Amino acid sequence: MRILHTADWHIGRTFHGHQTMAALREVLGALAQVVRDQRIDVVIAAGDIFDSAAPSGEAFTLLQETLTGIREAGADLVLISGNHDSAARLGFAAPFARLGGVHIATDPGATGTPLTLSDEYGPVDFYCVPFLEPALIRHRWPGVPLRNQADALRFAMGRIRASVAQRSAEGARSVVVSHTFAAGGEVESSESERAIANVGTVDVVPLSTFDGVDYVALGHIHGRAKLANHIRYSGAMLHYSFSEAGKPRGGWLVELGAGGMSGAEWIDLPVPRPLVVLKGELEDLLSASDLEQYREHWVSASLTDSTRPLDAMRRLQARFAWCAHVEHRPVKLVGDGASSYAERVQGKSDEQVLEAFLRHVRNGEGPTDSEAELFEDVVSEHRGVTASL
Repeated sequence: MRILHTADWHIGRTFHGHQTMAALREVLGALAQVVRDQRIDVVIAAGDIFDSAAPSGEAFTLLQETLTGIREAGADLVLISGNHDSAARLGFAAPFARLGGVHIATDPGATGTPLTLSDEYGPVDFYCVPFLEPALIRHRWPGVPLRNQADALRFAMGRIRASVAQRSAEGARSVVVSHTFAAGGEVESSESERAIANVGTVDVVPLSTFDGVDYVALGHIHGRAKLANHIRYSGAMLHYSFSEAGKPRGGWLVELGAGGMSGAEWIDLPVPRPLVVLKGELEDLLSASDLEQYREHWVSASLTDSTRPLDAMRRLQARFAWCAHVEHRPVKLVGDGASSYAERVQGKSDEQVLEAFLRHVRNGEGPTDSEAELFEDVVSEHRGVTASL
């Protein structure tokens, strides 16, 4: 069986205020051709199908187009709900979709019950573990300690292993599809993920939790990662933060033979608009000829000017139309040594306070001659008004 492992479609997500629907349509539309070219039997989407619990009508339309295209290309689909999805909305038509080869799993109570598909070697059991929020599921198993993600996945995998032990006697191979934060995934995590775990705490799920199955298709981390040969993240379908710049986008093509997993290779998908982070002084970014290649990229500019340039975003967008983010990161920060505002103004005249403030916010650059004159005029006018009261 040839399985394409994808995850984190995030239909409906924006990128620094920009819509991504058209770009995602291009990427998801390419899946159907991959299915044809690579003779894929099953496409997995390991959670976060939508970006919000209340997707727009356009988001549902894109999902429908994608699922239809993949089915027409000849593959079955296995989808689970992630922490961004509404399990009720995503799973609403699951019983009907299953009749058409689209298998949507959103029920935590069904984790120990496999979805069984077959190839020439016999059955392949897909165990679907949607995002398990401990606070929302512990009432279903009151005698089980479900304090965190690690507990929830340990419990779910215990049920799965019991089923695998029974089913393996019949020659069934096993695939787990889960949306969670597994140990080792923090290496590929990025600022775009809304954390479900604090790295280094019990909310990170140990890899040993997933022992005993042939392949584990994970979702949630937006970067491609191989945590073990049979435990992998495919990453997101688009780049959703500049910390993901340069990371590949696509899915794992996993081959299951008669004895289990026999291999995996990476399949690239289109990157409609690459990301780049440019660093330097504003005037250099606006004039450097070697940056011309980034005119059609998403651009994040880290400005190293000693003081914050005026109107930087507008000026950058005149050259880089898709500049989406600007930050001021001067190479050297100039301080006045004061530990508090009271210390900063102690013993200073009004004019000196204004000058010190300007130096503070301008990273050491004091007032110009005209600004100094303006300070004097303002202070004199203030003193005159005060004296007349």
